[in-house]
Amino acid sequence: AMTKDQNIAAQQAFGEAVNTGQLEKLNDLVAADSVDHDPAPGQEAGPAGFIGFFSDMRTAFPDLHVEVEHLVADDDNVAFAYTLTGTHDGPFQGHEATGKKFEVRGVQISRFSDAILVERWGSTDEAGIMSQLGLA
Repeated sequence: AMTKDQNIAAQQAFGEAVNTGQLEKLNDLVAADSVDHDPAPGQEAGPAGFIGFFSDMRTAFPDLHVEVEHLVADDDNVAFAYTLTGTHDGPFQGHEATGKKFEVRGVQISRFSDAILVERWGSTDEAGIMSQLGLA
């Protein structure tokens, strides 16, 4: 179905924005009233919340990269397993840069309406990040 393909393309564009740091593109990919069921602490709602979160992450990890390993989709949802990598070259949750690298797994489900992200569920191995950076 066309809708499914458009949603996959929107999810891929989201990932590309994160990987390139062109986070302003998320304004066109995320609904103003989108709901994140697993927000970061203090994350605001809508596109601004995602932009703020990934901006902080890219400050801490300038080479932050999301690699999608497996993706499944239906007419409304895109679900994917990913590997997240980065090098700790900036401040992260009150910790100065360690120069250490991390590699962790995560899973996300995105629900779309007209190829715009309206709802998200997700989990990244945050404990794994802290452990690999020697901060836990």
